[in-house]
Amino acid sequence: MLKQIFLIFIFTLLTSCTMPQEIAPTSTALPSETATATFLPTDTPAPTLTSTSTLAPTATFTLTPTPTIVPTYAILRGEVLERANCRYGPGAPYLYKYGLVKGSNLEIIGRLDDASWIQIQAIGGNNPCWVKASLMDVKGDPFSIAPVYPDDAPLPVSPYYVPLQLIEVTREKEQVTIRWYGQSLRAGDEEFENAPLYLAEIWACENGEIKFTPYGLWEEKITITDEKGCSDASHGRVYFSEKHGYAGPTEFEFPEFSE
Repeated sequence: MLKQIFLIFIFTLLTSCTMPQEIAPTSTALPSETATATFLPTDTPAPTLTSTSTLAPTATFTLTPTPTIVPTYAILRGEVLERANCRYGPGAPYLYKYGLVKGSNLEIIGRLDDASWIQIQAIGGNNPCWVKASLMDVKGDPFSIAPVYPDDAPLPVSPYYVPLQLIEVTREKEQVTIRWYGQSLRAGDEEFENAPLYLAEIWACENGEIKFTPYGLWEEKITITDEKGCSDASHGRVYFSEKHGYAGPTEFEFPEFSE
């Protein structure tokens, strides 16, 4: 009996004890993936090309030289009023070239600046010479003819003599004296008996203007009156003269006025 009671007790005790609960396996936390922020490529705006305004080239003004007005000159005709000597240069001191017959009609192709002497030739010819304008009946305005002396009407050159050698050019107030060494003519080379040995061409100041005057000389000097008041410089030249032409020129300028 006791044995049954003991067994019942044991059975009750065993059944009353709580059965061990099955422990659910603890879920091992996996390391959570750290969400790395993935940055999507941002559209980098392409640099905007700012249009730089192109400066228009500044117009360069080229100064056009003022055209030199070349005067138009005429060739006139004229009639010889009386028998006249025609010379190599514009004045009585120049060598004789040939004679002109009264009534001859000629071309007038050049003049001195003041038209006191004119350069003539046969119509259509090519052998010009100089005559005093008052000995011709000029058909037209003499100042419409080209001024040609001395630049465009050279004198004949002597093949036998050398240019003169200048000694000095001096001034005493308005008086200018030019001296040079002389030469002698060989027999037969004179234009005529007692013909001048020297030709001086002078451009001197007179009444505010440069005036041209030629001189035939026998001495190795000349004194000229040269006034103040001209913008251009006074000057001159001297030649040795013989019947074939002129040796020279020997050129000179006038000294300035001393204060």
